[in-house]
Amino acid sequence: MVVQYVHNVFNDSYFPTIEETFTKQLTFHGQVYEVEIIDTAGQDEFSIFNGRHALDVHGYVLVYSVTSKQSFDMVTIIRDKILNFTGTDWAPIVLVGNKTDLQGQRQVSRDEGDELASRWKCLSCETSAKTNMNIGRTFELMLAEMEKSTDSVPEDKKGECLIL
Repeated sequence: MVVQYVHNVFNDSYFPTIEETFTKQLTFHGQVYEVEIIDTAGQDEFSIFNGRHALDVHGYVLVYSVTSKQSFDMVTIIRDKILNFTGTDWAPIVLVGNKTDLQGQRQVSRDEGDELASRWKCLSCETSAKTNMNIGRTFELMLAEMEKSTDSVPEDKKGECLIL
């Protein structure tokens, strides 16, 4: 997803790394943001989120595969870790179901994703990195979620954001 968003490329042979950082400029509601995205795909469940990921991060995009119930269950564990590390009961999160181009392999319904997002009081969408469906929208939704907590962003940091 991140490679598609930043480079407009889909690579069938993508091998997730432990962590990779990408940057991209994005305009949202007339404000230009220099977005820094830390892609943590590929980390195992024990190291997938640690305390340093809670520092100076303005928002989180939690992605599961609609073809994997296990990945859907994992986003709840990751969200719980985020809230634990941030010491809050809410954080700017967008819940994303990816791989919608693989409808015949779907294990997680759209309704299940919407219901979880509703419980978390966050925005959600479904995407396909392969077809570039809703990839840009995902990051616009993230900025919308971040607007809910703009009081926590210092004035000198507005226009910059770090998304994990």
